Amino acid sequence: MENLRIRLYWLMGFRVVVVTLLLGLSAVLQIGKSQPAFAFYPLIAGTYLVTILYALTLRYLISAALLQPFAYLQVGIDLLLETYLVANTGGIESPFSVFYIITVTLANLILRRQGGLVAAGVSVALFGLVTNLQLSGAFDVAPPSRLSAPATLYTFGVHSLAVIMVGLLSGALADQLKRAGQSLVEKEEGLSRLQAFHENVVHSLSSGLFTTDEVGRMTSFNRAAQDITLFSLDAVKDKPWWEVFNWEQTNLFDADTSTVMAPYRFEGEGRRADHTRMIIGMTLAPLTENGVRTGLVGIFQDLTQIRDLEEQMRRREWLATLGEMSAGMAHEIRNPLAALAGSMQILRKDVQLDESNRHLMDIAIRETSRLDSIITEFLLYARPPALNLKEYDVNAVLADTLDLIRHEAQSHMNIVIVTYPGPGVMTAQIDPDQIKQVFWNLATNAFEAMPAGGQLTISTGRRRVGSGERSGEVIEVLFQDTGEGIQKDVLDKIFLPFFTTKKRGSGLGLAAVHRIVDLHGGWIRVESQENKGSQFSVCLPVSADAGLRLWHESREPWKRY
Repeated sequence: MENLRIRLYWLMGFRVVVVTLLLGLSAVLQIGKSQPAFAFYPLIAGTYLVTILYALTLRYLISAALLQPFAYLQVGIDLLLETYLVANTGGIESPFSVFYIITVTLANLILRRQGGLVAAGVSVALFGLVTNLQLSGAFDVAPPSRLSAPATLYTFGVHSLAVIMVGLLSGALADQLKRAGQSLVEKEEGLSRLQAFHENVVHSLSSGLFTTDEVGRMTSFNRAAQDITLFSLDAVKDKPWWEVFNWEQTNLFDADTSTVMAPYRFEGEGRRADHTRMIIGMTLAPLTENGVRTGLVGIFQDLTQIRDLEEQMRRREWLATLGEMSAGMAHEIRNPLAALAGSMQILRKDVQLDESNRHLMDIAIRETSRLDSIITEFLLYARPPALNLKEYDVNAVLADTLDLIRHEAQSHMNIVIVTYPGPGVMTAQIDPDQIKQVFWNLATNAFEAMPAGGQLTISTGRRRVGSGERSGEVIEVLFQDTGEGIQKDVLDKIFLPFFTTKKRGSGLGLAAVHRIVDLHGGWIRVESQENKGSQFSVCLPVSADAGLRLWHESREPWKRY
């Protein structure tokens, strides 16, 4: 019914335009000929008046059931006004009899076929009434017809046939228009539902999805893709898709992606919008329309955490095996080493040695002590003491350690320490003494990486990792230096015991860090670029249960898909 209300407004506007143009022009022409225009002025004024009344009535006509009778009323009044005009402008010879055809056509458009046929019948009856009155001479408003009675009847018949045919044809067209409109509405609703379904499906995917045009420019980017890359749709729109992911490998693609005609799977390392590292597993497939390739569709997953957990698992298993084997060997070495050191100290006191031999004896005693210290440190790594887990604020533990770290920094040249503790209390289940050892080792490692000075930035924060039931909250502590960086070919070896790139050092500091963090159910990641510095990220679960769950997930990372 709301459509009927709109059509009635159109009818009122059309009526005003027709009356203003046609009747106004006719009135002007009649005045130019010095002929009376009594038939036009009242009709024009009456038309404007009823149109205003129609508009006011329609504005306050709330009931939809009254709209159709109101439409019939307007059409009926129009026919009466047209009959008045025809009767006063020549009757059967009036040039305005064509208005009946216009009104019948409008009635079909507004009231469909039934209203058009009713309007056609009423117009024929009214025109016939005017014709009969004119033939009988019952009124003297217009001059008598110059046509004979047969010619008058013939003209009336032709006019009536024209009105009826227009009523039938315009009614058929109106019905077709109605069916076409209903079909269009149904298709639009179906298209809207399909579009909404498509958008819901695309945006609910946990995998990133994008599409491109034929030259590889981005055309769509779903919500998961924005979450993974940290780019918004506006930021990637019309950009080449490979630039969005900032691939670090120059020979990543085995094929020309512009000619991909079948699904193509690959894995690569790129950078997010905040320049953090991400490992992406992607499948590219052609986007076709009617068999013609129009672009690409890409589906990708963030494999960064999975690959990190896999690497953590491989390293954990390797270190566990190495630790079991090495611990026994260290014990076997330590016992004779202690006897050897004691014997040399006794000999140093009792035996008279010349200056050169005494110097050699001092070197031997010092090196045995150093070797005993390395073995003690390694045994602590291989078989660390049991964790004494408590609810502690990581920020408070870090603050306690910073006093020692700043004191140690004074022994190095031009070292600046900047801290950004996270807001609030960063509570987690930790062993504070062992976590302090982690912070200390990472800080001293950063100092040694900056022999000419630099800046060490330490920050803490809270974030959620994983998804769904397998998600957990962790406290992340970042140690970022501006030192020499680590070569990419040794980056995966730095947590191995006895591996070191320094001239001095046992190579057990980072291994111990890894072991302690691992025992807490957390993990440690490192990103580094030569001559630009390194960043060590320590993630500690906020609770022991979360740490155990995340630790189990890391043992079977493929189940995260």
